[in-house]
Amino acid sequence: MKELFRVALSVTLVTAALFLPVAVAQPSYPSRPLRLVVPFPPGGPTDIVARPVAQKLSEQLGQQVLVDNRGGAGGNIGAESVAHAAPDGYTLLMGTVGTQAINPALYSKLAYDPTRDLAPVALVAAAPVALVVHPSVGAKSVKELLELARSKPGRLTFGSAGSGTPGHLTGEMFNGVTAAALTHVPYKGSAPAVTDLIGGQINLMFDPVQSVLPHIRAGRIRALAVSSSRRSGALPDVPTFGEAGVPGLETTAWWGILVPRNTPREVTARLSAEAQRAVQAADVRERLSAVGIEPMGLGAEAFGEFEKAELAKWGKAVRESGAKVD
Repeated sequence: MKELFRVALSVTLVTAALFLPVAVAQPSYPSRPLRLVVPFPPGGPTDIVARPVAQKLSEQLGQQVLVDNRGGAGGNIGAESVAHAAPDGYTLLMGTVGTQAINPALYSKLAYDPTRDLAPVALVAAAPVALVVHPSVGAKSVKELLELARSKPGRLTFGSAGSGTPGHLTGEMFNGVTAAALTHVPYKGSAPAVTDLIGGQINLMFDPVQSVLPHIRAGRIRALAVSSSRRSGALPDVPTFGEAGVPGLETTAWWGILVPRNTPREVTARLSAEAQRAVQAADVRERLSAVGIEPMGLGAEAFGEFEKAELAKWGKAVRESGAKVD
């Protein structure tokens, strides 16, 4: 019996020894390049945020973080691809206010659930929506614009990057609060809308500040207000809507990193810490601030709570606007 026990013990120890080197040799995370999916084409607002963050994460993690642009369907194609990816920490999403808060109410069919299928890692940046007008519009303040709009009900047009975008919904909120009766003209993207605004085909526009900032600085269009709770560092002379006499109108476009649900907790925690550190780096802050984007750096838990509040707020805005995409 004792001999049998010794043999069994020897076999157990040998077996354990055989597996020990394998366990020790397991690589630590991350052991290969990561992929950051940007659910919009290169050069757009989300891409502008993603690239400096990806570059900094590459430096910090010791592995390359590759930006993968997968545009289409208002960001849904890219978001869906991450939602259904392996939950191993190597596929990340640069989610937006659209993919995470607006689209669930805007699209009648969505192939992913922003909270059930994706886990928050960190909120990295935000930007207010700017109200801008063509120089031919005589108004030099929100008050003057409202006086003009009320004298011409329905005749002033405002453009946006498309139905259900932050700009469109902010414009509809503005209409609801002020009874301005502005007429919405949706475009397929911000760039063509801005082009028509500069050309005078539309009177004004609501759009995230980074898209219109170069044209404001060049004097091609005039900024009347921003939708944040405080003034934009890129436009310090432009009042908030609250300061301009439209209290309670606060909206922001925002960007955050998410991973597939069921990604290991320790991996999510590592990514969250590194993402927060990345957006606080001086060079990243400088690059984002220069185009009117504010670095944020909220961790996973705080980002999750923020996302729930945004889902409720933007869902209400979509329903009230009547916007719908099939």
